[in-house]
Amino acid sequence: MVIPLPMREIAPGAVHVPGWLSLAEQQDLVRACRAWATGPVPIRHTVLPGGGVMSVRTVCVGWHWQPYRYTRLAHDVNGRRVAAFPTWLGDLGRRALADAYGRPDDGYDPDTALVNFYDGHQARMGMHQDKDERSDAPVVSLSVGDTCLFRFGNTETRGKPYTDVELASGDLFVFGGASRFAFHGVPKVYPGTGDPATGLAAGRLNVTMRVTGLR
Repeated sequence: MVIPLPMREIAPGAVHVPGWLSLAEQQDLVRACRAWATGPVPIRHTVLPGGGVMSVRTVCVGWHWQPYRYTRLAHDVNGRRVAAFPTWLGDLGRRALADAYGRPDDGYDPDTALVNFYDGHQARMGMHQDKDERSDAPVVSLSVGDTCLFRFGNTETRGKPYTDVELASGDLFVFGGASRFAFHGVPKVYPGTGDPATGLAAGRLNVTMRVTGLR
């Protein structure tokens, strides 16, 4: 007998699947993120066009994201090309989409991932839309480490209505369809809530896979 995954539809096209990643998969993801963080384009605090600095640290694979575009070369860091997007990560993204939506993945083919590391009490993410892609394919988000408060809003404004969801280590969150361009953010991380067995002693890793629509 197949035991259905516990899941919750937060909004049309937006699905939260708690505990989707096994412990071994979380450990693998932590090891991969550590390797990406050291280069060829290392993890960094992104500087915004207005001079502000993001509190999270970010490293990319496949394509390099800088506000507010994707490039192959990290002109704002060291001018090098980011690490290639691995086949195994695309496979994970397709399985995630199929499980969240309960149907085949329809050829989902992510070609970039943004890895955000939230360290300590101060790191957070303001309400924003993921709209630098030239594709409306879903975003697949994986969490490892400390639990966070994830705020998922609407497509029109950064304010209400929104729904607050706690994302714990191993959780999957997918948003596509009518919710693909919804505002979302992380107003709070709860230090000390993660399991060191994942290989991450402190902080939160968030890996988001996207389809850039670029060639």
